[in-house]
Amino acid sequence: MPLSTSILLTIALAPLVGCLLAGFLGKQIGRAGAHSVTILGLLVSCALSFYVLYQLVWGGAPNYDQNIYTWFEIGKFNASVGFMVDRLTAMMMVVVTFVSLLVHVYTIGYMHDDPGYTRFFSYISLFTFSMLMLVMANNFMQLFFGWEAVGLVSYLLIGFWYKRPTAIFANLKAFLVNRVGDFGFLLGIAAVLYFLGTLDYASAFAAAPSLVGKTLAITQATQWDAATVICILLFVGAMGKSAQVPLHVWLPDSMEGPTPISALIHAATMVTAGIFMVARMSPLFELSQGALSFVMVIGATGALFTGLIGIVQNDIKRVIAYSTLSQLGYMTVALGVSAYAGAVFHLMTHAFFKALLFLGAGSVIIAMHHEQDMRYMGGLRKYMPVTWITMWIGSLALVAIPFTSGFYSKDAIIEAVGESHRWGAGYAYFCVLAGAFVTATYTFRQMYLTFHGKERFTVVHNHGHHAEHIDDHGHHEQGIMHETPKESPWVVTLPLVLLAIPSLLVGFFTVQPMLFDGWFGPAIHVDEANNVLGEMAHGFQGAAAMALHGFWSLPFGLVVLAFAITTWIYLFNPTVADKIKNALNPLYQALNHKYWFDAVYYVLFARGSVALGRLFWRGSEAAVIDGVMVDGTTAMTRRVAAGMRRLQTGYLYQYAFAMILGLILLLGGYWLFGPALAAQ
Repeated sequence: MPLSTSILLTIALAPLVGCLLAGFLGKQIGRAGAHSVTILGLLVSCALSFYVLYQLVWGGAPNYDQNIYTWFEIGKFNASVGFMVDRLTAMMMVVVTFVSLLVHVYTIGYMHDDPGYTRFFSYISLFTFSMLMLVMANNFMQLFFGWEAVGLVSYLLIGFWYKRPTAIFANLKAFLVNRVGDFGFLLGIAAVLYFLGTLDYASAFAAAPSLVGKTLAITQATQWDAATVICILLFVGAMGKSAQVPLHVWLPDSMEGPTPISALIHAATMVTAGIFMVARMSPLFELSQGALSFVMVIGATGALFTGLIGIVQNDIKRVIAYSTLSQLGYMTVALGVSAYAGAVFHLMTHAFFKALLFLGAGSVIIAMHHEQDMRYMGGLRKYMPVTWITMWIGSLALVAIPFTSGFYSKDAIIEAVGESHRWGAGYAYFCVLAGAFVTATYTFRQMYLTFHGKERFTVVHNHGHHAEHIDDHGHHEQGIMHETPKESPWVVTLPLVLLAIPSLLVGFFTVQPMLFDGWFGPAIHVDEANNVLGEMAHGFQGAAAMALHGFWSLPFGLVVLAFAITTWIYLFNPTVADKIKNALNPLYQALNHKYWFDAVYYVLFARGSVALGRLFWRGSEAAVIDGVMVDGTTAMTRRVAAGMRRLQTGYLYQYAFAMILGLILLLGGYWLFGPALAAQ
């Protein structure tokens, strides 16, 4: 039975309807109405997404690829709204809608006192609609619409608390950095249209082999391979959206937004868009070994070096943010070694445990009255047992403990990189192996500082009197609380429990079909010579055997080593951390300053743009427009008027003299030129 167009339209538009109702009728329907209509829209979309996945996998439904509406046609080119729904799309639809639904429910508890409650629900529903349009698109034009829409809504959400200067700075930073990536992405789409003559996915992929041998003339002496140019330009867009080095700097600052949107951006929507896009474009990327090596090296660099920054972070949300950067690096490495299924598989498992970690961090922040510094936490496990257990589940999945979902996806990527012989694979393998140790280090450090050890906060009971504790700098003292921390309400803990289940189990049941049985079918294309997952399939003996073997693998050994070190330091010898920091101060400074990426960008681009703007202002506006056209015209008029004023004296004899002089000039002119004019 073929998929119904009306069902697909409902999946995409239900969140948009909830967004419009909450956004434009928020005052009329109130807070309860706003969260009810948006959650209902997501519930419908999520249920139908599961139905579509069921139909494609077990119901025998064929893949869907149809245009629904034609926007415009220019000659043989057209821009349409249409859907391509295969197993890759359906899996993404389920992940996006399921995580978004739980984030919507969680938001009821997290944002219940916020004055922008209805506006926030409107934004996150619009975010979900934008992501669905992106993943369901069957052409590059609609892909670009969804691409830009998620960027716009992320700008609104990161700066949701618009009275905070840091939030405004963060959303502007995210917007500008993504414009850099999006410019490359747009050039890539233009190159697809130029070389392949179509914006339709199916037509472009069918024509992709024609790119072999084609070049793009950069100069008369320089010819670049067309497929490499297209793929690298498209990947530049992914570098922006999926926060790859060096366009990664916006993602940690996105923590200025409320925690629910941190979970949505980092887990299931915006940052996964680039990974999904490259997987969707696998027929193009398989044509360029150079582009794939470029993708692999960029991803490997991010997997290791951005993860290292997480070790020195003290903000609970920023630790998880740098974890996201590192895990996105793993996904990108998988794309670079042609293990597209492995990248998308890790995207799916990561969405569950990363959303769990962010929402768990939000639960901690609620209990700590919006304190986010882990140095002022500790011992919270006895106050927040549900949050503690679920965050440990998410953490074990993140560090890839065997049998958790994160193990199956992450370990498969590491093994796939080890199987690859592509240029740069040795460097990438070192990075993903070392990244396993780094991931475990910052993850266990976070859990120990937050939930274990002694309490590093003080509860001051005011007995009905308002009292504030101010430090020497005029700020509220950190670690001072007016009531004992307690577990969050059920609207917060229920999503944690529901996310903990797939974080533990989904990998075990899906690793074989997704990675080794060709579950994605024609949605992902891999040349036989690049099929590292196919090579790995020969040694795969089942999910249980893979997990048992994982206990003897090098990555797990590195995780155990990190566990031993962090346990010894943060549970028994916390002063050692400061000694290590002082001993390795140059390294600490490099990590604490995030390798000075922000400083360099600020000097080169922010200050440089301002200096360039001032140069153009002085040369064009100040000198030409103001100096010549505006002020110059005024000055000339003033000078002419001053000269004319001297002639208007008011004396009769001067006027009579002027009339006589004028008459003499007229007669003289007639005498000189009159005969010649008469002859003509």
